Amino acid sequence: MTTTITSELIKAEAASLGFFACGIAKADAVEQSVVDSYRRWIAEGCNGSMAYLENYPDKRFDPRLLVPGVRSIVSVALNYAPSRCMPSDAPQFASYALGKDYHDVVKQKLSQLAERLGLELNDQIRAFCDSAPVLERYWAVRAGLGWIGRNHQLIIPRAGSMFFLGELFLPVEVEYDEPMHSRCGTCNRCVEACPTQALQRNADGETCKFDGRLCLNYQTIENRGDIPEDLASKLAPYIYGCDRCQSACPWNRFAVPNTTPELQPSDELLAMKREDWLKLTEEEYRKLFKGSAVKRAKYAGLMRNIKDALG
Repeated sequence: MTTTITSELIKAEAASLGFFACGIAKADAVEQSVVDSYRRWIAEGCNGSMAYLENYPDKRFDPRLLVPGVRSIVSVALNYAPSRCMPSDAPQFASYALGKDYHDVVKQKLSQLAERLGLELNDQIRAFCDSAPVLERYWAVRAGLGWIGRNHQLIIPRAGSMFFLGELFLPVEVEYDEPMHSRCGTCNRCVEACPTQALQRNADGETCKFDGRLCLNYQTIENRGDIPEDLASKLAPYIYGCDRCQSACPWNRFAVPNTTPELQPSDELLAMKREDWLKLTEEEYRKLFKGSAVKRAKYAGLMRNIKDALG
């Protein structure tokens, strides 16, 4: 292993690979207040049917148990603000799902980052992107990328919240970045924009409770059963995910359209009309979403969403 890895080198190589932001945090146990808040969220059932969020709490709250020997956590952010959107009169998808599956895109870039540092992914050098018990937004804050807003998204100053997050766990020590404090101020727009009240201000007036069961992202993607009628009535115009809390965030007025080739929507997707979605076949679904994160909802799930949203 090379002994010349520095924080400056890591950040320079990350930028050359197209990452919008990169910061580094010391691998340590997660702060107890965050652990307590997470446990409370799970105990209240706010994760719905996402039982995987309850797994491996020891590793989730201490990355040194997930990857023995880790000393530094490199946190990266890849911009996914769309350069082309669905037509305004067509059914809508959450922006993150317009291109190829972000898990593959980010992990491939993290693998390339390791290579450029003279390293190779193994049991001690690991790359993650929403694929392990890692508190990604927590580590992004610790690495100085931004803060967790009231919409529970990571917000990068003068850039917004439309970013995929990923981590590279390294067994070396480098210079670490300082955590960033919230700059949401008194803004409450994301809470007001949520059509199902999945976001609710806590008594302290500063933070927000997030009930995943009420979130339309959860209902259209993770929920395998019927969508409750009172929530289904709020879907339109979305048929996969929901961007309302992000669209309302003032910081996203600074968002710059991404230029990553893999994240661009296909012409075939953008050409789909309302009537095309209503009569979508399973074969057409497979062609349209090959290599896409939309496959997580499966054909039956997407058709359920289309029926609920479009009638």
